[in-house]
Amino acid sequence: QAQVVESGGGLVQAGGSLRLVCAASGGAEISYAMGWFRQAPGKEREFVAAINWSDRSTYYAASVKDRFTISRDNAKKVVYLQMNNLTPGDTAVYYCAGDTYHHSIVTVATAYDYWGQGTQVTVSS
Repeated sequence: QAQVVESGGGLVQAGGSLRLVCAASGGAEISYAMGWFRQAPGKEREFVAAINWSDRSTYYAASVKDRFTISRDNAKKVVYLQMNNLTPGDTAVYYCAGDTYHHSIVTVATAYDYWGQGTQVTVSS
């Protein structure tokens, strides 16, 4: 019953911005942390950012730290990923995931319990 659903992907020019939205329900909203991952065709799934559900502590991959911002709205049970200064290298399917076990933010995909269906982000040059 626990699930997360992503939305907000699309096509954007290099230098543009998108905001991804992850809606949590069915118990996923009480995960210790919510994370964003991405996967480009033929490549491994890559950690992007994560946020602790209660204290709002965050962690970012080095490649996005100065461009992306993860945030949450506890009342709405929603996590956002604001992506600015996008480049073609950011093109991927972006996934939202919940970690219900670990007591600190973990960046490996196998640590996360619940996954959304993914939303496509395409950045043109």
